[in-house]
Amino acid sequence: MRLLLIEDNQRLAELTAANLVKAGFAVDCVTTAEEGTQSVLAGSYDVVILDLGLPDADGLTVLAEMRARRDSTPVLILTARDGVDSRVKGLNQGSDDYLVKPFAMEELVARIRVLLRRPGQALGLTLTQGNLQFDTADRQVLVGDLPLELSRRELDALELLMRRAGRVVSKAAIESTLYGLEEEIASNAIEVLIHRLRKRIQAAGATVYIHTLRGIGYLLSQEVP
Repeated sequence: MRLLLIEDNQRLAELTAANLVKAGFAVDCVTTAEEGTQSVLAGSYDVVILDLGLPDADGLTVLAEMRARRDSTPVLILTARDGVDSRVKGLNQGSDDYLVKPFAMEELVARIRVLLRRPGQALGLTLTQGNLQFDTADRQVLVGDLPLELSRRELDALELLMRRAGRVVSKAAIESTLYGLEEEIASNAIEVLIHRLRKRIQAAGATVYIHTLRGIGYLLSQEVP
């Protein structure tokens, strides 16, 4: 899942992004309303985390522009403004949630996962395909009753493929979901990642398979290759 964090406090942005990455998200960070708007237009995000006190404009302008374009991406407002009027204004302008600074990182992660489970988003805490189960809250995978240890990138890729089981997921879609804009990606990074993930789930006895459709993408299904 890919997130956009719009926050001008560099230290807070770095700390927040680090914790979100640890929780299994790919995160892009920008510091101004203009950069936020351009990022939303250029990228595809599952959730936008939006500070209101930005240096060039009120963060609500970013939200207003998104909703004016009928962009329904969930927006979680992150701000030091704790007044009821501020919260109501943000919610009335189309935000999906509101978290007041200072906040616990665990609560931020939990709220993001709630937004991802809402209708129209990536539904479900536990994904199941064949004998493979993925608890997206605890980031744990079971093959039958046995746990399967995977790296963070492998978990991210598996989650994406399981959420789109039976459908082809392009290499570009995997890259944009798993990696932030600032991260350098080797030309064969996705191929290597999927190859390693495929070997791990097959060695564990999973009854699902990752198919490679050359030049098109990857597909997870219960059909034997």
